[in-house]
Amino acid sequence: MAQLFYLADLFGVAVFAITGALMAGRKSMDLFGVLVIAVITALGGGTLRDLILDNHPVSWIRDDTYIAVATLTAVGTVVWVRLTRPIHETGLLIADAFGLSVFTVIGTEVAMQHGVPLSTAVIMGVMTGVAGGVMRDVICNEIPLIFKKEIYATACIAGALVFIGLRLLNTPHWLDTGIAMLTVLSIRMAAIRWRFSLPRFHLLDRD
Repeated sequence: MAQLFYLADLFGVAVFAITGALMAGRKSMDLFGVLVIAVITALGGGTLRDLILDNHPVSWIRDDTYIAVATLTAVGTVVWVRLTRPIHETGLLIADAFGLSVFTVIGTEVAMQHGVPLSTAVIMGVMTGVAGGVMRDVICNEIPLIFKKEIYATACIAGALVFIGLRLLNTPHWLDTGIAMLTVLSIRMAAIRWRFSLPRFHLLDRD
């Protein structure tokens, strides 16, 4: 199970590195810029989570495979786009949704292993899922997806709650992980497809 968890983590790193590389490509950055954005996107959320949970050293410091995966994936993305055709914004959103689902569950799992309250585990899951993307978008001068009207962080919250609920029921770990990831992915993809959003708050001036 530990090996499966590790592979899932690396998969999330690879997927988010793709989104970082694609965003850097949209901003016409050079190869170094692509690598920086890809690595920040892939590792930013997990780094912040580990620092808050006092989980030292953080994953990419104790295992350079994380850096290698993010770097090779970013370079591979550049080559793929150069040899084929540019990936539209929808492709970026879909890749981001996959990374979001993986990292949300992993973040929740890591937090639970540290014995934190369940509410904190949910927050850590959301943070792991969204923080790297927020860093990516801020550096690239974009409005972070988490602050746009489409459902984003809410999908992470739902997935984290599903994972915690299933863990408390002592169902098989692989089943908990799969269902929770599918929950995040399904909600996020539905939001992209049908533009689901939460109600917006408008503060009206009173004369």
